[in-house]
Amino acid sequence: MNMPEPHRHGEATGRKAGVVIASTRAASGVYEDLTGPVIIDWLTEHGFEPFPAMVVPDGAPVGAALRALLSQQPAVIITSGGTGLSPTDATPEQTLPLLDREIPGIMEGIRNAGTAKTPMAMLSRGHAGAAGQTFIVNLPGSPKGVMDGLAVLDPILGHLCDQLEGSHGH
Repeated sequence: MNMPEPHRHGEATGRKAGVVIASTRAASGVYEDLTGPVIIDWLTEHGFEPFPAMVVPDGAPVGAALRALLSQQPAVIITSGGTGLSPTDATPEQTLPLLDREIPGIMEGIRNAGTAKTPMAMLSRGHAGAAGQTFIVNLPGSPKGVMDGLAVLDPILGHLCDQLEGSHGH
């Protein structure tokens, strides 16, 4: 009899997931979004059912996309991009008002993992937290930054979703 792996890799959980890519250039077709496919594949591997990635311009459209996704009540929303210090980077400002509870340790973990590879990771201003029963996390805009962030989420995401749903399964 096969015991399930602790992270439920590949086992469908029935949990929906949303992905928002904040990139004015990718949204306008100047270049291809490279992080969305990485996140969608990762979510699928972890048993989530992701909606198609929403690629939107930086700023207010990010908040609009988040609110649209929240109305679908996914278990998880992962954003990528818009977390730096350029004038158009506004993903954290669009995310924070939607959070009922912040989970600062997750961003500390993500920044620590990134900082081990590049000091620039300290400049990421992303948030992580809960909006109702939905977990929202802001990842950087680079594929490397996204992969580092997903590696941090890997061992905790299933348990985090269980807790937000009010069950105490392991």
